Amino acid sequence: MAGPHLQQPSFLLATLKADCVNKPFAQRCHDLETVIEELPAKELHGIFQWLVESIFGSLDGIIVGWNLRCLQGRTNPNEYSVALDFLDPSGPMMKLVYKLQAEEYRYDFPVSYLPGPVKASIQEQVLPECSLYHNKVQFPSSGGLGLNLALNPFEYYMFYFAISLITQKNSPATHHVSPSNSAYFILVDTYLKCFLPTEGSVLPPPSSNPGGAIPSPTPRSPAVPFSSYGMHHTSLLKRHIAHQPSVNADPASQEIWRSETLLQIFVEMWLHHYSLEMYQKMQSPHVKESFKPTEEHVLVVRLLVKHLHAFSNSLKPEPLSPSAHSHTASPLEEFKRVVIPRFVQEKLYIFLQHCFGHWPLDASFRAVLEMWLSYLQPWRYAPEKPPQSTEPLPRSVPEKWASFIQENLLMYTKLFVGFLNRALRTDLVSPKNALMVFRVAKVFAQPNLAEMILKGEQLFLEPELVIPHRQHRLFMSPTLGGSFLSSRSPAVTDASFRVKSHVYSLEGQDFQYKQMFGAEVRNLVLKLAQLICQAQQTAKSISDHSAETMASQSFFSWFRFTPSEVNGSYTGNDLDEIGQDSIKKTDEYLEKALEYLCQIFKLSEAQLTQMMMKCGTAQDENGKKQLPDCIPSENGLILTPLGRYQIINGLRRFELQYQGDTELQPIRSYENAALVRLLFRLSSVLNERFADQMEVLCSRDDFVGRLCRYHLTNPQLVQKIRYSPVVRDRTSHNWGPRISLRFLASYRTLLSLLMIYFLASWFYVGPVGCTFIILTGYFLYAVIMTFFFEGWKPHEH
Repeated sequence: MAGPHLQQPSFLLATLKADCVNKPFAQRCHDLETVIEELPAKELHGIFQWLVESIFGSLDGIIVGWNLRCLQGRTNPNEYSVALDFLDPSGPMMKLVYKLQAEEYRYDFPVSYLPGPVKASIQEQVLPECSLYHNKVQFPSSGGLGLNLALNPFEYYMFYFAISLITQKNSPATHHVSPSNSAYFILVDTYLKCFLPTEGSVLPPPSSNPGGAIPSPTPRSPAVPFSSYGMHHTSLLKRHIAHQPSVNADPASQEIWRSETLLQIFVEMWLHHYSLEMYQKMQSPHVKESFKPTEEHVLVVRLLVKHLHAFSNSLKPEPLSPSAHSHTASPLEEFKRVVIPRFVQEKLYIFLQHCFGHWPLDASFRAVLEMWLSYLQPWRYAPEKPPQSTEPLPRSVPEKWASFIQENLLMYTKLFVGFLNRALRTDLVSPKNALMVFRVAKVFAQPNLAEMILKGEQLFLEPELVIPHRQHRLFMSPTLGGSFLSSRSPAVTDASFRVKSHVYSLEGQDFQYKQMFGAEVRNLVLKLAQLICQAQQTAKSISDHSAETMASQSFFSWFRFTPSEVNGSYTGNDLDEIGQDSIKKTDEYLEKALEYLCQIFKLSEAQLTQMMMKCGTAQDENGKKQLPDCIPSENGLILTPLGRYQIINGLRRFELQYQGDTELQPIRSYENAALVRLLFRLSSVLNERFADQMEVLCSRDDFVGRLCRYHLTNPQLVQKIRYSPVVRDRTSHNWGPRISLRFLASYRTLLSLLMIYFLASWFYVGPVGCTFIILTGYFLYAVIMTFFFEGWKPHEH
């Protein structure tokens, strides 16, 4: 593009849109870099909104943009590297953002695309608690519809970047893409490391003026007065939109305004989809979900959690003198001190509660589980390295983390109970589900962790004269009216008061706390331990059955002419398809999980032995499972809730057997339907014509009689049918000696016959004659099936 500095914004925008169609991706990015370097902010202002949308896609998801979530270096290395360079914190796109930031341009972002609780709050004329929205709500222009947020360029860019994780949907052809290797995932990690550094300070934004710096956004009064919002809200925790305070009133916050803005946008867009009130309503199973996070969404949140732990743990040690601390601590250090409790804790807790209660009972829950476990273990991201030891013993949790555990008590206790309820409803025979139970048990079994959780529960249950009220939520959120630095709350030294404040701020004053080490939860753990024992027995039975099946399926077994087994009760499991190695791995996971649960809850060896014996007696001498748990009644056996659980998860099942006429069984999937009907008619004709002769043969006492009785009669079946109240009055069937030809309809039998016929034909008539005979036989078979049996339907029994 020659002479871009002479082009008008409208012509420049039209040219760039045409380049999107006519030029390759790398060339377009190079031209954009030239335009950003040479043009002033006044001309770049006209293309900024279009450029952001063309990169991250439209808010309605129709325009995909660069599709960063599916862009990977292994599949598209050139576009991958070009996109990362262009969107890097020091790349051309950020230079454009800072150019426009210096001129204090504003861009409208529709409120209708904000997360549900935020949108509802603003539409109800109540300002959200997060300072990100303060002084930004704008009336629509004359005749316009809906409210907008007036955002500065940095905010506008980050809003689009963060919300594209939710608005942009994966196409069917990109489901196999690994989220952790995508360009979007790498950019999230890059932005976190740049604006929330664990070492040093935030790099200053680049400036087009030598020696200058881009100023931080200044407070801006609303363009339209909010006089129409005349009704004031009575809640102390909510501020009316008409009283929007200054966003950057504190000069100390100017140093890290990008860090605070970035974190608030990420937390709001990714976590703030459920308010406390909405969370309470979501406990009802009749309430429909308003937002369903994806596995990729959860993986990105886990990346945020891990980085925030590393960022917070990089805080410099406090000096001994309090006065010295007040003079030397930088705004970034103050931000590290409160970043998790004030910005993340409440929204992440509600987000996890929703996932634990509504996520499908499948292996995809592993992403939620690992994100939760990452939050519970901030010591894993501490800068100090564990001491080298020759013995692979688990590292004890240092006592300095007791305050974190106390201030996040519900994250440990209530969510652990939520996981127990999930584990009790999953198939623990599955290796993926067994792995999840093992992971949780291993984390909570870390030395000293259970003791610190128990200490936190004891602090919460301590009696007190004054009960903390709901206003303790102020401990967890920044003061309304601006940055968290504007009015820092005094340090709370009373540990009991701190724990109570945490619990009541998240769950309310009337919350009935369920102790993790109480009797109720202990009973749940015992049930889980019992299910683990049952799952181990089930896995062993599956392993033994698979071994027997493999041993019995030799090559010559394909040629047997015996009827196929149709009454077997074994239904199989995913372990059959995975193999013996996974069965062994599952047993190891379950065994270690049981060991860890015994360590955490101090289960005695006698209790464990009793459970093992109870599970052992559930197996009969043949290794088959007993009946599901039932209650005898007048109408027979009635399944209990435990029995239904056992059937659903394949732990136990009824031994179902077909007790009617074997000739009238439903056609199986391994049988030829036309041959079943043909052979049934043929055998019926033979049985009617030769019934007397077969009776005479079966009544003989010699070898011929014994042979005929063995092959033509089934005494047990005849006895069951004759005394069955269902078929007692059926006189149309002859229950004496019968010829059964149905086994010939099995595909395996047909294949065996075809192979024998082919070998015999090859031996006697040679390859040419053999081929002719096979083709002739197939033609005759097709003709007979088409003209003689087409449309014939047997009587349904």
